[in-house]
Amino acid sequence: MTEVTLGRTDLRVKRIGFGGIPIQRLSKQEAVEVVAKALDAGVNFFDTSRIYTDSEEKMGAALRGHYNRIVIATKSYSRDAAGIAKDIETCLHTLGTDCIDLFQLHNISREEELQQVLGSGGALEGLEAAQKAGKIRYIGITGHKPWLLRKAVESYDFKTLQFPFNIIENACIAELIPVAQKKGIGTIAMKPVAGGALSRVDLNLRYILTNGADVAIPGMDKLEQIPQNFSVLDNLHPLNPEEMALLEKEKEEWSDNFCRRCEYCMPCPQGLNITFLHLLGVYYFRYDLKDWAWERIQSLPKKYQDCIGCLECVNKCPYNLDTPEIFKDTWDKILKDRRD
Repeated sequence: MTEVTLGRTDLRVKRIGFGGIPIQRLSKQEAVEVVAKALDAGVNFFDTSRIYTDSEEKMGAALRGHYNRIVIATKSYSRDAAGIAKDIETCLHTLGTDCIDLFQLHNISREEELQQVLGSGGALEGLEAAQKAGKIRYIGITGHKPWLLRKAVESYDFKTLQFPFNIIENACIAELIPVAQKKGIGTIAMKPVAGGALSRVDLNLRYILTNGADVAIPGMDKLEQIPQNFSVLDNLHPLNPEEMALLEKEKEEWSDNFCRRCEYCMPCPQGLNITFLHLLGVYYFRYDLKDWAWERIQSLPKKYQDCIGCLECVNKCPYNLDTPEIFKDTWDKILKDRRD
């Protein structure tokens, strides 16, 4: 099945979509060419976000005039009604449309955030008002913690869930996808190749789409990636044992050096935002968004070099991730890169 309806919506999408992170590093002309190529190839689900710098603007430039035949999804970090209402207006203008098909609460990572968006004056009030005004069609939510997303869908009738899903981050198969399927919620797999860490893109996409995700949204910033990714839909059957062994081998190679953002390590006694620093390292080196990541590193009150190696995070990590060593190595590499 190469197409699917997202849960109980009327959004009919191809099962390979377009993730909007990597086009940030392209020129506007290059980005428009890549997005237009994806559109011509048959991709009809495009996902971006207010925090992806100029990703919305670039998508809007490529997709204007085509919104009647695609699904456009974006998201916001705003947690209150006023903030998200302002973001929606910005999104409509930047994307060049009068209605956004799917607007998502972006990366709900703490229970306090969930309660804030659900409560009086919270972001959901703003989303529902925009929905009544015809500015957005459906409301979704994204996050990295299956248990928190489960709690979210027990508390509100979200129409879609977006979460990381790849051979490394696959707890969703048991912990989240069955809940979504039971409730008729559309499932969107982000980070399908773990932010570029995994090389077997085709196998990962098949693995994701044959294990319960409705659509996967790999980021694409090269023209040749589009037919390569989209061709997976021509061969969409479960992996055989030999193919699974290849993915498991890649998973093993990364298991000691990959942060799954579960946040069991938090809080840090020194005040470091551990999971965010891990993520910034991914953006810097794997996504090649160096200036973007560098600006955010510089804005943090505590950075990689402030880690004192107390090992509390290592002891609390369920995967025994040696964060102090990773941070030291990441900082050394970043400094070397800035000098060069």
